[in-house]
Amino acid sequence: MANLGLSATGEHNLPTGYALLSDPLLNKGTAFTEDERNRYGLRGMLPPRVFTIEEQEARALAAVRKKSDNLEKYIFLTDLQQRNEVLFYRLVINNLAEMLPLIYTPTVGQACLEFGSIFRKPRGLYISIKDKGRIREVLLNWPQQKVKLIVVTDGQRILGLGDLGALGMGIPIGKLSLYTGCAGVHPGYCLPITLDVGTDNETLLKDPFYLGLNQKRVEGPAYDEFLEEFVMAVKEVYPDCLLQFEDFGNRNAFALLHEYRDRICSFNDDIQGTASVSVAGIISAVRRMGGKLADQKLLFLGAGEAGTGIGELWTEALRHEGLSEEEARKRCWFVDSKGLITKSRWESLNDHKRPFAHEHAPVATFEEAVDAIKPTAIIGVAGMARTFTPAILQKMAALNKTPIVFALSNPTSKAECTAQEAYEHTAGRVIFASGSPFPPVEFGGKTWQTGQCNNVYIFPGVGLGVLACRATKVTDSMFLIAARTLAEMVTDADLAVGRVYPSLSMIREASARIAVAVAEEAYKLGLAQVARPADLNAAVRSCMFTPEYEQF
Repeated sequence: MANLGLSATGEHNLPTGYALLSDPLLNKGTAFTEDERNRYGLRGMLPPRVFTIEEQEARALAAVRKKSDNLEKYIFLTDLQQRNEVLFYRLVINNLAEMLPLIYTPTVGQACLEFGSIFRKPRGLYISIKDKGRIREVLLNWPQQKVKLIVVTDGQRILGLGDLGALGMGIPIGKLSLYTGCAGVHPGYCLPITLDVGTDNETLLKDPFYLGLNQKRVEGPAYDEFLEEFVMAVKEVYPDCLLQFEDFGNRNAFALLHEYRDRICSFNDDIQGTASVSVAGIISAVRRMGGKLADQKLLFLGAGEAGTGIGELWTEALRHEGLSEEEARKRCWFVDSKGLITKSRWESLNDHKRPFAHEHAPVATFEEAVDAIKPTAIIGVAGMARTFTPAILQKMAALNKTPIVFALSNPTSKAECTAQEAYEHTAGRVIFASGSPFPPVEFGGKTWQTGQCNNVYIFPGVGLGVLACRATKVTDSMFLIAARTLAEMVTDADLAVGRVYPSLSMIREASARIAVAVAEEAYKLGLAQVARPADLNAAVRSCMFTPEYEQF
């Protein structure tokens, strides 16, 4: 198994002078030694004092903390990443709990909204519908030839913010930063891509400073042909690449996953990654309750990518517990914009909803569905703020000794309820998780640490495992194994203070363990393209990039 890390290509191939300082993968800034300054034409181009990387990190951390708001901190960190990636990732890795909310949720949502005004320097590729017929040529413009990981979006469903078109580039940039920070995938292997097919966001279309195409979204056959060309070009130009679909609209997300999961090594994080981290949290919650997985009845608010993805993986988890598929699906109920999903609505339902259409009388609202279904857990994935009302939370507390409430919509402004509300309206008996972070809750004389159901616990480890063994396919079984692996890391001490996920400080270890488990599954299924090493754990961990300066 080859090490995934990139190393310097040798002294004779290194750029010199300003070109070296302009390469974020090679630039050390003020940490270049006296000898390196002499040999690479840097004398006079840097302040005279030589700093250690530890001193640089301390200075950068102090600078972040001086910024007045999170968007300013995001801008500073983006600038740092664009000039010195080793220092950026060292700062992130050594301060994960503080940095993750800044480089991804919830701050990335605001950053995407402001992307046009904070745009500084291109990062990643913009491939527009106008590039149809020459996408391969555009991919070859990327300076790194060893791309192994692409995160791509068309900007149609950015978090809970809707259609942001080309401004959605903040999402693949952020996701790939997490791949490196949390799982050690070398940044030189990562390529963020935004596919610009237009936008239906009228505000953006009227904005004279909007960065994307000033046209309505292309749909139908023209869209499908564009995506086909894109995926086939990726497969040709980067044959060992893992392709992650991110923040596509519901119809396209399901269609793309169905069309390409067996044709190129790929997955959809909104469907499969969200499912995995959510199932991990439910497994942990049930462990705290002392019950059985098969005894749980889940009621979802929202039946899109995230919700039905969770339902599908939960069904698979229950099948492993011995239930039939029909029995497992009957433990999952969904409410969408038209009410409870039932058999009577079959003809009007999208394909991804139909497996969860059960026999039941019509129910119009989510609160009425709670009364009718009597769930043990409610899971919000509709992007509708404050829809877990005090009345609904109180009903859940009346129905269950320990109600499970997952308010998963992002960003924070879209959360179905706050952590404080969940504890107050369930007399402190709730097991709570959310998509965006909430501060600890003081209730009943105790401090409760709220769990963040964040895909960052899952997709970096899955990606690392796939790349480490060069798997030809990403399977649903890998995401179930990832969920179980993550849940196993939750300690009794975590559960005692309300957490159903490990501390974010454990994210690198979680990613490593998930990667090993995913690679093991790939070997079991015959999907790996490299020989299984004697020590798989050591081999996978050896692939993880560590942000230290190389000596040139």
